[in-house]
Amino acid sequence: MVLVGGYGVVGSEVARLLRARHSALSLALAGRTPGRGEALAREVEAELLTVDLSSSAPLDFSARAVVALVNDPTDRLLRACVRAGIPYVDITRWTARMQQALALMAVEPPRAPVVLASGWMGGVVPLVGAALARELGGATSVETSILYDLADRAGEDSIEFMDRMGLPFEIVEEGRRRLVEPLTGARRPELAGRPRRVLRLDTPEQLTLPLVLGARTVSTRIGLTDESATIALQVLQGLGLFHLFRGERFQNLRRALLRGSGKGGKAVIRVEVSHGSESRDATLVDERGQAHLTAVGATLALERALGLDGAPPPVGVAFPEQVPAPERVLAALRSCGVEFEVRPEQNALVQAA
Repeated sequence: MVLVGGYGVVGSEVARLLRARHSALSLALAGRTPGRGEALAREVEAELLTVDLSSSAPLDFSARAVVALVNDPTDRLLRACVRAGIPYVDITRWTARMQQALALMAVEPPRAPVVLASGWMGGVVPLVGAALARELGGATSVETSILYDLADRAGEDSIEFMDRMGLPFEIVEEGRRRLVEPLTGARRPELAGRPRRVLRLDTPEQLTLPLVLGARTVSTRIGLTDESATIALQVLQGLGLFHLFRGERFQNLRRALLRGSGKGGKAVIRVEVSHGSESRDATLVDERGQAHLTAVGATLALERALGLDGAPPPVGVAFPEQVPAPERVLAALRSCGVEFEVRPEQNALVQAA
């Protein structure tokens, strides 16, 4: 099992989760500077490999599976795995890159499972959306609200979404596709005990959930633990400054807006699903933070790709929300240390968990 980026902020959490859940699994931590992963490799009993995604041949080894925990912008790692017939999981793609990957695999259909788990937090959001939809017998709308903790740890790839704040993106609303601007469409759902301002964000589940669940409206919004910072981002967007600060020259400046203390925080997400006159909503809390919750999503996606979740592996390309038994999702999350509350409380999801 090769974790590309396996000694980064999220990769370290994935390595620890995999070792805890599958003690006999062979692990390798891969990246451009494997020396940085020596302490972690000793901790989780993994080997170290050098993988350079800028190389024309990044994959010069065999593997039971590969998990991409760093960006693969030119699809070299994806192509190598598809051509070698190696199961592949990717948690790093924004919507445009997800579409790019799907186009590539339409030309070169994969022979092994490929799970594109780039929905928010390694695919946790679409997983929960699918679980709630199963309880309701379908999904008319899926609304996700994220509370981003500025005190939490975050790697550079994790805050890459700041680079897209000047770009409009497509959503499905009332069954129609339309372009919207990021950091618009404010709502105030209850998160962490009080109403919080949340604003639109481009995430891949807004592409995949309408396709998989048939939902007519899907939206994802984000708010910061410091509401004044959320308002500041909204003002910057309204003034058009994100358009001015595009390009690599201003990349560090953009990302600095979300680079907090790194002392640690918790991840809080609310997923609301409605179907007809009924609705369910789940609030997830991971006290170990956003990197850990993302790692949980990556771990469950890998278990899906290899059939370690008790179901046959998918054939070809799959998204996390296509899990055969979504009613087991919340129990799986709890087994990884994620707490949640589902409302209304008396339903099969809670009983299954």
